[in-house]
Amino acid sequence: MPEDTFEIGGARYRSRLIVGTGKYRDFAETRAAIDASGAEIVTVAVRRVNITKADEENLLDYLDLDRITILPNTAGCYSAEEAIRTARLAREAGVGSLLKLEVIGDEKTLFPDATATIEAAQVLVEDGFTVLPYINDDPIAARKLADLGCAAVMPLAAPIGSGLGIRNPYNLKIILEQATVPIIVDAGVGTASDVARAMELGCEAVLLNTAIAGAKDPIAMAEAMKLGVEAGRKAFLAGRIGRKLYATASSPIEGLLD
Repeated sequence: MPEDTFEIGGARYRSRLIVGTGKYRDFAETRAAIDASGAEIVTVAVRRVNITKADEENLLDYLDLDRITILPNTAGCYSAEEAIRTARLAREAGVGSLLKLEVIGDEKTLFPDATATIEAAQVLVEDGFTVLPYINDDPIAARKLADLGCAAVMPLAAPIGSGLGIRNPYNLKIILEQATVPIIVDAGVGTASDVARAMELGCEAVLLNTAIAGAKDPIAMAEAMKLGVEAGRKAFLAGRIGRKLYATASSPIEGLLD
Protein backbone atom coordinates (compact mmCIF):
# COMPACT_ATOMS: atom_id res chain seq x y z
CA MET A 1 0.00 0.00 0.00
CA PRO A 2 1.21 3.58 -0.63
CA GLU A 3 2.60 5.46 2.35
CA ASP A 4 -0.14 7.27 4.30
CA THR A 5 0.91 10.92 4.26
CA PHE A 6 -0.79 14.29 4.09
CA GLU A 7 0.19 17.50 2.34
CA ILE A 8 0.47 21.08 3.59
CA GLY A 9 1.80 23.83 1.37
CA GLY A 10 3.34 21.44 -1.12
CA ALA A 11 5.24 19.41 1.51
CA ARG A 12 4.26 15.90 2.60
CA TYR A 13 4.33 14.64 6.20
CA ARG A 14 4.09 11.18 7.72
CA SER A 15 3.27 12.23 11.29
CA ARG A 16 -0.25 13.55 11.75
CA LEU A 17 0.54 14.98 15.17
CA ILE A 18 1.56 18.64 15.33
CA VAL A 19 2.84 19.87 18.68
CA GLY A 20 3.45 23.20 20.36
CA THR A 21 6.42 24.42 22.35
CA GLY A 22 4.90 26.42 25.22
CA LYS A 23 4.55 25.64 28.95
CA TYR A 24 7.49 23.25 29.27
CA ARG A 25 10.00 23.57 32.12
CA ASP A 26 12.84 24.33 29.72
CA PHE A 27 13.95 23.89 26.12
CA ALA A 28 15.51 20.50 26.89
CA GLU A 29 12.16 19.10 28.01
CA THR A 30 10.56 20.66 24.96
CA ARG A 31 13.01 18.80 22.71
CA ALA A 32 12.48 15.50 24.54
CA ALA A 33 8.70 15.74 24.25
CA ILE A 34 8.87 16.61 20.55
CA ASP A 35 11.14 13.64 19.92
CA ALA A 36 8.78 11.29 21.81
CA SER A 37 5.78 12.60 19.86
CA GLY A 38 7.32 11.86 16.48
CA ALA A 39 5.95 15.20 15.25
CA GLU A 40 7.41 16.62 12.04
CA ILE A 41 5.69 20.02 12.38
CA VAL A 42 6.25 22.11 15.51
CA THR A 43 4.41 25.34 16.17
CA VAL A 44 6.07 28.27 17.93
CA ALA A 45 4.44 31.44 19.27
CA VAL A 46 6.47 34.25 17.73
CA ARG A 47 5.43 36.74 20.44
CA ARG A 48 6.26 34.40 23.34
CA VAL A 49 9.20 32.16 22.39
CA ASN A 50 12.47 33.44 21.00
CA ILE A 51 13.10 32.32 17.44
CA THR A 52 14.14 35.70 16.05
CA LYS A 53 17.04 36.88 18.27
CA ALA A 54 20.21 34.93 17.54
CA ASP A 55 22.13 36.53 20.44
CA GLU A 56 19.73 35.11 23.09
CA GLU A 57 18.84 31.53 24.06
CA ASN A 58 16.87 30.33 21.07
CA LEU A 59 14.44 27.42 20.86
CA LEU A 60 15.65 26.64 17.34
CA ASP A 61 19.05 25.66 18.76
CA TYR A 62 17.37 22.72 20.54
CA LEU A 63 15.43 21.33 17.58
CA ASP A 64 16.47 19.00 14.78
CA LEU A 65 15.70 21.35 11.92
CA ASP A 66 16.68 18.72 9.36
CA ARG A 67 13.65 16.71 10.48
CA ILE A 68 11.26 19.33 11.84
CA THR A 69 9.27 22.02 10.04
CA ILE A 70 8.76 25.15 12.13
CA LEU A 71 5.20 26.50 12.07
CA PRO A 72 5.30 30.02 13.54
CA ASN A 73 2.02 31.18 15.01
CA THR A 74 0.47 34.51 15.90
CA ALA A 75 -0.70 33.53 19.40
CA GLY A 76 -1.35 36.55 21.58
CA CYS A 77 -2.65 38.72 18.74
CA TYR A 78 -6.04 40.38 19.23
CA SER A 79 -6.43 42.13 15.88
CA ALA A 80 -5.88 41.39 12.23
CA GLU A 81 -3.22 44.12 12.11
CA GLU A 82 -1.25 42.57 14.99
CA ALA A 83 -1.39 39.13 13.41
CA ILE A 84 -0.24 40.38 10.01
CA ARG A 85 2.66 42.29 11.56
CA THR A 86 3.74 39.27 13.64
CA ALA A 87 3.59 36.96 10.61
CA ARG A 88 5.77 39.27 8.58
CA LEU A 89 8.28 39.55 11.46
CA ALA A 90 8.60 35.74 11.56
CA ARG A 91 9.16 35.54 7.82
CA GLU A 92 11.79 38.28 7.95
CA ALA A 93 13.56 36.27 10.67
CA GLY A 94 13.98 33.45 8.18
CA VAL A 95 11.50 30.84 9.42
CA GLY A 96 9.62 30.71 6.12
CA SER A 97 6.09 31.46 4.96
CA LEU A 98 4.22 28.59 6.62
CA LEU A 99 1.98 30.17 9.28
CA LYS A 100 -0.58 29.25 11.89
CA LEU A 101 -2.88 32.27 11.99
CA GLU A 102 -4.44 32.95 15.37
CA VAL A 103 -6.48 36.07 16.17
CA ILE A 104 -8.10 35.94 19.59
CA GLY A 105 -11.40 37.70 20.22
CA ASP A 106 -11.79 37.39 23.99
CA GLU A 107 -9.21 37.25 26.80
CA LYS A 108 -11.24 34.95 29.06
CA THR A 109 -12.39 32.27 26.62
CA LEU A 110 -9.55 32.72 24.09
CA PHE A 111 -12.03 31.96 21.34
CA PRO A 112 -10.94 33.10 17.87
CA ASP A 113 -12.28 36.30 16.34
CA ALA A 114 -13.71 34.87 13.12
CA THR A 115 -14.09 38.23 11.36
CA ALA A 116 -10.54 39.36 12.15
CA THR A 117 -9.15 35.92 11.27
CA ILE A 118 -10.77 36.01 7.84
CA GLU A 119 -9.56 39.58 7.30
CA ALA A 120 -5.97 38.68 8.22
CA ALA A 121 -6.06 35.45 6.21
CA GLN A 122 -7.00 37.30 3.03
CA VAL A 123 -4.08 39.71 3.40
CA LEU A 124 -1.57 37.01 4.30
CA VAL A 125 -2.59 34.64 1.50
CA GLU A 126 -2.21 37.50 -0.99
CA ASP A 127 1.17 38.24 0.62
CA GLY A 128 2.42 34.74 -0.21
CA PHE A 129 2.00 33.00 3.14
CA THR A 130 0.84 29.40 3.47
CA VAL A 131 -1.90 30.09 5.99
CA LEU A 132 -3.35 27.61 8.49
CA PRO A 133 -6.04 29.55 10.40
CA TYR A 134 -7.21 28.61 13.89
CA ILE A 135 -10.99 29.05 14.01
CA ASN A 136 -14.13 28.08 15.91
CA ASP A 137 -15.88 24.86 14.90
CA ASP A 138 -17.97 26.95 12.51
CA PRO A 139 -18.64 25.35 9.11
CA ILE A 140 -19.34 28.72 7.45
CA ALA A 141 -16.11 30.35 8.65
CA ALA A 142 -14.17 27.21 7.73
CA ARG A 143 -15.56 27.28 4.20
CA LYS A 144 -14.80 31.00 3.78
CA LEU A 145 -11.19 30.48 4.87
CA ALA A 146 -10.74 27.58 2.48
CA ASP A 147 -12.24 29.65 -0.34
CA LEU A 148 -9.72 32.44 0.40
CA GLY A 149 -6.87 30.04 -0.38
CA CYS A 150 -5.81 28.86 3.08
CA ALA A 151 -3.76 25.65 2.90
CA ALA A 152 -5.70 24.04 5.75
CA VAL A 153 -8.34 25.00 8.32
CA MET A 154 -7.88 24.34 12.03
CA PRO A 155 -11.15 24.26 13.99
CA LEU A 156 -10.92 23.98 17.77
CA ALA A 157 -12.06 20.90 19.67
CA ALA A 158 -12.64 22.97 22.82
CA PRO A 159 -11.20 26.17 24.35
CA ILE A 160 -7.40 26.45 24.33
CA GLY A 161 -5.82 24.50 27.19
CA SER A 162 -9.15 23.25 28.54
CA GLY A 163 -8.53 19.54 28.01
CA LEU A 164 -12.25 19.02 27.40
CA GLY A 165 -11.82 17.04 24.19
CA ILE A 166 -14.11 17.32 21.18
CA ARG A 167 -17.23 19.15 22.36
CA ASN A 168 -19.09 19.28 19.05
CA PRO A 169 -18.30 16.34 16.77
CA TYR A 170 -21.35 17.14 14.65
CA ASN A 171 -20.03 20.52 13.55
CA LEU A 172 -16.69 18.89 12.82
CA LYS A 173 -18.45 16.31 10.66
CA ILE A 174 -20.09 19.10 8.65
CA ILE A 175 -16.74 20.87 8.25
CA LEU A 176 -15.15 17.62 7.09
CA GLU A 177 -18.01 16.86 4.70
CA GLN A 178 -17.62 20.17 2.86
CA ALA A 179 -13.82 20.38 3.15
CA THR A 180 -11.69 21.21 0.13
CA VAL A 181 -8.48 21.53 2.19
CA PRO A 182 -7.06 19.48 5.08
CA ILE A 183 -8.91 19.85 8.39
CA ILE A 184 -6.67 19.84 11.47
CA VAL A 185 -8.23 19.82 14.93
CA ASP A 186 -6.50 22.43 17.08
CA ALA A 187 -6.89 23.16 20.81
CA GLY A 188 -8.77 21.65 23.72
CA VAL A 189 -7.81 17.98 23.59
CA GLY A 190 -6.71 16.42 26.86
CA THR A 191 -5.60 12.86 26.29
CA ALA A 192 -4.86 10.20 23.70
CA SER A 193 -8.48 9.13 23.30
CA ASP A 194 -9.36 12.69 22.24
CA VAL A 195 -6.85 12.69 19.41
CA ALA A 196 -7.92 9.19 18.37
CA ARG A 197 -11.50 10.42 18.12
CA ALA A 198 -10.48 13.38 15.95
CA MET A 199 -8.66 11.05 13.60
CA GLU A 200 -11.56 8.58 13.53
CA LEU A 201 -13.81 11.43 12.36
CA GLY A 202 -11.52 11.87 9.35
CA CYS A 203 -9.37 14.87 10.33
CA GLU A 204 -6.01 15.02 8.59
CA ALA A 205 -4.07 15.84 11.75
CA VAL A 206 -4.28 17.14 15.33
CA LEU A 207 -2.40 20.07 16.86
CA LEU A 208 -1.92 20.25 20.62
CA ASN A 209 0.35 21.67 23.31
CA THR A 210 -1.03 21.86 26.84
CA ALA A 211 -2.18 18.24 26.92
CA ILE A 212 1.48 17.18 26.66
CA ALA A 213 3.30 20.04 28.39
CA GLY A 214 0.87 20.09 31.32
CA ALA A 215 0.85 16.33 31.91
CA LYS A 216 2.54 14.85 34.99
CA ASP A 217 4.94 13.08 32.62
CA PRO A 218 5.12 15.11 29.39
CA ILE A 219 7.41 12.64 27.65
CA ALA A 220 5.13 9.67 28.29
CA MET A 221 2.09 11.71 27.26
CA ALA A 222 3.81 12.76 24.03
CA GLU A 223 4.30 9.10 23.14
CA ALA A 224 0.68 8.34 24.10
CA MET A 225 -0.54 11.11 21.79
CA LYS A 226 1.56 9.70 18.96
CA LEU A 227 -0.01 6.28 19.43
CA GLY A 228 -3.50 7.78 19.74
CA VAL A 229 -3.13 9.56 16.40
CA GLU A 230 -1.85 6.39 14.76
CA ALA A 231 -4.66 4.24 16.19
CA GLY A 232 -7.37 6.73 15.22
CA ARG A 233 -6.05 7.06 11.69
CA LYS A 234 -5.89 3.28 11.23
CA ALA A 235 -9.44 2.94 12.56
CA PHE A 236 -10.67 5.61 10.13
CA LEU A 237 -9.03 3.90 7.18
CA ALA A 238 -10.30 0.48 8.30
CA GLY A 239 -13.93 1.66 8.45
CA ARG A 240 -15.82 1.03 11.67
CA ILE A 241 -18.92 -1.14 11.85
CA GLY A 242 -22.31 0.53 11.85
CA ARG A 243 -24.12 1.24 15.11
CA LYS A 244 -27.13 -0.95 15.85
CA LEU A 245 -29.79 -0.77 18.53
CA TYR A 246 -29.81 -4.52 19.17
CA ALA A 247 -27.19 -7.23 19.47
CA THR A 248 -25.74 -9.18 16.56
CA ALA A 249 -24.14 -12.51 17.40
CA SER A 250 -20.40 -12.55 16.78
CA SER A 251 -20.61 -16.31 16.04
CA PRO A 252 -23.81 -16.79 14.03
CA ILE A 253 -25.41 -20.26 13.96
CA GLU A 254 -27.07 -20.04 10.55
CA GLY A 255 -26.20 -23.12 8.54
CA LEU A 256 -24.69 -25.06 11.44
CA LEU A 257 -27.79 -27.23 11.99
CA ASP A 258 -28.56 -27.98 8.34
